[in-house]
Amino acid sequence: MPSALTSRKAKYSQPIVGGNWKCNPASHSTLPTLVSNFEGVADYLSDCDVYVCPSNLHVSLVKDSFVPGISVAPQNCNFGGCGAYTGEMAVDQIKDLGLDTVLIGHSERRGEFGLPTPKESNELMATKLKYILDQGLKCVFCIGEPLPVREKGIEAVVEECTKQLEDIVPILKELEDKSRVVIAYEPVWAIGTGVTASPSQAQETHSALRSWIATAVDAKTAEGIRIQYGGSANAGNAKELSEMDDIDGFLVGGASLKPEIVDIVKALMEAKK
Repeated sequence: MPSALTSRKAKYSQPIVGGNWKCNPASHSTLPTLVSNFEGVADYLSDCDVYVCPSNLHVSLVKDSFVPGISVAPQNCNFGGCGAYTGEMAVDQIKDLGLDTVLIGHSERRGEFGLPTPKESNELMATKLKYILDQGLKCVFCIGEPLPVREKGIEAVVEECTKQLEDIVPILKELEDKSRVVIAYEPVWAIGTGVTASPSQAQETHSALRSWIATAVDAKTAEGIRIQYGGSANAGNAKELSEMDDIDGFLVGGASLKPEIVDIVKALMEAKK
């Protein structure tokens, strides 16, 4: 399915790939190996944005270790700054480390796997996003649907995903630089399962989300905002997924812990030439 916005391809935004290490690795002694897996993306960094999300414990240990041009982004932050927020990370601390990006809203934070309790709500995600942007940082904003919703069809998927976006509509309307927010669409049923949305499924969803953004926000935002695909993205499926007009890149989980992350970036860049 082609993009719902026929003018978008001419105004195509820079592709973007993120690696989410989640709660890995178990030992800091393996960090140099994980970092070295990204060395091969150096040739693509002039035309592709690449970021890595280490565990919060490892952010400061690796932030200066990657080849220049790769961003390091924490996997979460609070919305109240420094203070009595046990177990949290503040934007002030992120900025102090020289970092400029943070990821929020991953399904494993929203409560899809039973933690945390209570779930991180859509309203909370919007509050965090505004705080992050007001403090001058960029944000990767994750959304996605569980399997029972996907089984109901594309209309149910779009309804579920746009519920997760509704509270950030006013924020996106006010945002001048649309590149500061990246939407990461990750079908929950595909995360860490080895099951991937087909290229046509992913394109259909991305296109529908972009059409919704055009109506709810404006056409400029829909054209300019980047939407990544996540959910068992790997070197084997990256080429076909990259050929879809509305897939601007990937948020990669397990494969970002392996050398194949370079093959994913390469496949994306070859498709987007």
